[in-house]
Amino acid sequence: MKKIVKKITEKYVTMSVFEKAMASIARSFSKMDERFDQQDKAFELLLKQMQTFTLESREHRQSMSSLMRADISQEKTIEDLQTRVERLEMQIK
Repeated sequence: MKKIVKKITEKYVTMSVFEKAMASIARSFSKMDERFDQQDKAFELLLKQMQTFTLESREHRQSMSSLMRADISQEKTIEDLQTRVERLEMQIK
C-alpha cells in the first residue's frame, strides 16, 4: 500500500482559504481575550484583598499603639503610687 502524495499546483492562496485562516486566528484571539479578562478579574480580586489586609493591619497598629500608650501611663501611675506608699511606710516606722 503506497501512499499517494498530492502535489499543490496553485502558487497563490485563494480567498476562501485566506478567510478560513483569518477566522481561525480571530477565534484564537477571542479565546486569549477571554482568558485575559479572567486573569484581570482575578488580579482585581487579589488587589482588593491586599488593600483590605493593609487597612486591617493599619487599624491593628493604631489600636496597639493606643493600648501601649495607655499601658505606659498606667505603669507610671502605679510606680508613682508605689513610691508614695514606700514614703508613707517609712514615716510610720
